Amino acid sequence: MSSYPPAKRALDLAISLVLLVLLSPVFVFLVVAMVVDMIRCPRDRGPFLYRETRISRGRPFELLKFRTLRRDVLRGMDPSSHARMLEADPANLTWAGRRLLKPWYLDELPQLWNILRGDMSLVGPRPWPPPMVEGQVAKGLTYRNELVAGWTGPVQVRKGLAEPSDYTALDLAYVDLCRSSTPLRVVVADIGILWRTLKAIARGEGLEF
Repeated sequence: MSSYPPAKRALDLAISLVLLVLLSPVFVFLVVAMVVDMIRCPRDRGPFLYRETRISRGRPFELLKFRTLRRDVLRGMDPSSHARMLEADPANLTWAGRRLLKPWYLDELPQLWNILRGDMSLVGPRPWPPPMVEGQVAKGLTYRNELVAGWTGPVQVRKGLAEPSDYTALDLAYVDLCRSSTPLRVVVADIGILWRTLKAIARGEGLEF
């Protein structure tokens, strides 16, 4: 399924708009916390947002995240790499990134704007950088060029419960669901994944993944 079913798009628009309104105080709090962090710790200073090229349905777009990495770490990052590889080391994170943004995945909130723009869906395979997608395609796995990337997905709700070697299988099972099921069944599955994502966020385990 390379299309973007209207029912799935309607769910994306409805939920992302509601979340942007409901979470607007959280956005304000996080910006204030980042300002305080940058005032008290010069090495944490830098832009509020981080932009990184990712692939969704075969097209590059700018993924938005609250910046969690220190500016010097970003400057030294290999262009062929991506921020997530560096975020695994807490020493690379700002105070706000280590204490607030990463544990509860709050750095991902700006991607609600990506969803509104149609760059992403609420649920789907997570968007990967172009070099990683190219490597996956070379192995015969083309689904990241066919489906809209997701804010969350089957892998994200199974981290810590499944082996890393199973992550591709989880993505492929979702891809098969999208290709073989009715739009209504896909929407119901998406709602289930979103609910499980909320429970994963509540555990505050973002720094562990």
